[in-house]
Amino acid sequence: MRPISAPHPAARFRRLRSSAPLRALAQENTLSVNDLIWPVFVCDGVGQTQTIASMPGVVRRSVDLLVEAAQEAASLGIPAICLFPYTRAEVKTPNCEEAWNPDNLTNRAIRAIKAAVPDIAVMTDVALDPYNSNGHDGLVRDGVILNDETVECLVKMALAQADSGADILGPSDMMDGRIGALRQALEGAGHQNVAILSYAAKYASAFYGPFRDAVGASGALKGDKKTYQMNPANSDEALRLVERDLMQGADMVMVKPGMPYLDICRRVKDTFGAPTYAYQVSGEYAMIKGAALNGWIDGEKAMLESLMAFRRAGCDGVLTYFAIDAAKAIRAGKA
Repeated sequence: MRPISAPHPAARFRRLRSSAPLRALAQENTLSVNDLIWPVFVCDGVGQTQTIASMPGVVRRSVDLLVEAAQEAASLGIPAICLFPYTRAEVKTPNCEEAWNPDNLTNRAIRAIKAAVPDIAVMTDVALDPYNSNGHDGLVRDGVILNDETVECLVKMALAQADSGADILGPSDMMDGRIGALRQALEGAGHQNVAILSYAAKYASAFYGPFRDAVGASGALKGDKKTYQMNPANSDEALRLVERDLMQGADMVMVKPGMPYLDICRRVKDTFGAPTYAYQVSGEYAMIKGAALNGWIDGEKAMLESLMAFRRAGCDGVLTYFAIDAAKAIRAGKA
């Protein structure tokens, strides 16, 4: 569709910007609390919070305090939270057995949150890096990340999370074939209603550093993840990956990182029309937060503008560490 407008002065674009009511009537996109998923970090202990230096304002919480955080999120209308564990070094192994331990941090947190806040959706991360002594998302042998053997581990991990009450599984590993394997296993185990939000287009990005600090993977990582995460130069490949994951049973798809890849978000939504999400990753958060703390930008306005960018690019929602602050700002009518 080609936009049509009369020549000046019959058409004055400033007319519809001249007052708040007219700007509201002409606004093309909106940001709602319903668009937010809040990523949170869980650690061992009771009554424990741990600061993350590279993510100002973000903390790890023990399960009891994470339940309280989930209650706050639910009270603000945030529909979902996503769990990421900070796993102790002594339980990390090359075979990643802790990943499917029914009593690992993630699974304990799922059960506690669903017991106390049943109406909030709990999303999980399905990847081996928090449990891997090599820091990789998959099993490693002789320096090579193994695909099919990793998928077998991911199936066990996902079933343990589903058994614990997870509503949404987020496979972030980027192994080939994992969506089909997970969907088949969930169906066979009676978890037909567990949704899969696939990290379908996940790039080998420099923006993940603070997250790796948060889950304790930075020091463990040997090498890089370029053999399984996407080349930042590629766009068409993202569409092929999204199509594959949808064909294998993903209910929703994600682009990660977010703002540097808004073009990918738009292409995915326009091509497939499927529920499309982006992850405003730790590096994106840290840049906005750091600039705001230094007084270089208005942090709240930059936060809301960045989140609106995802909606404008076609995203149905966004995973963001700003979720609590954004929900409060939206409630106050600032969005």
